[in-house]
Amino acid sequence: MSQLPFQIIGFDLDGTLLETHRDLGAAVNHALELGGFEKVPADHASDLIGGGAKIMLMRAVDEQGGLPEEEFRKLYKAMLAFYAENNAVHTRPYPHAAEVLADLEDRGIAMVVVTNKFESFASQILESLGLRDRFAGVIGGDTMGKGRSKPAPDPIFEAIRRGGGGSLAFVGDSSYDVKAARAANVPVIGARYGYCDKPRGELGADAEIDSLSELIPALVRLG
Repeated sequence: MSQLPFQIIGFDLDGTLLETHRDLGAAVNHALELGGFEKVPADHASDLIGGGAKIMLMRAVDEQGGLPEEEFRKLYKAMLAFYAENNAVHTRPYPHAAEVLADLEDRGIAMVVVTNKFESFASQILESLGLRDRFAGVIGGDTMGKGRSKPAPDPIFEAIRRGGGGSLAFVGDSSYDVKAARAANVPVIGARYGYCDKPRGELGADAEIDSLSELIPALVRLG
């Protein structure tokens, strides 16, 4: 068993550990339909992910002409209410997620989720999938307070604290993840299989992987 040079691994959730776009897309479409907009195709929902549910809905609405702030807020609340009841219908871990998490746990590595999804939603979904106990902490987009979610470094620093201190490497699929890791001065691995918002080689990560099965070797090489 190769030695890892890190005591803590931080994971983004959507597009990194979990394939979530179908449930997120259903919530967006529920809100769009209430607002009189056209629904987005399920595949397009994956292109909208990044920065949290509010930005996801805003992108979908803006593509169809936008809305005044007050009307948008109502749709956003409707989307959250729908998602609260339907956030683990189609959501599943990516292939090899369970094996990788078990491997890291066997090595004594602390794991922390850092997502821009609301903490309550992230914890609820992980509980539904039987994965919550794997993590020393779940840090959501609302955990640290307004303006302190990714790409700010604050949740990465909090992940280090909750992981018990020591060196951390972060794994994520978007520029939000890379910017947060860079701001926190920690290594970052880009998950190409997720909802990447940059072309291959342009994400700015220290390494890129096409499957979670490649994560442990990539972490070893970072050492």
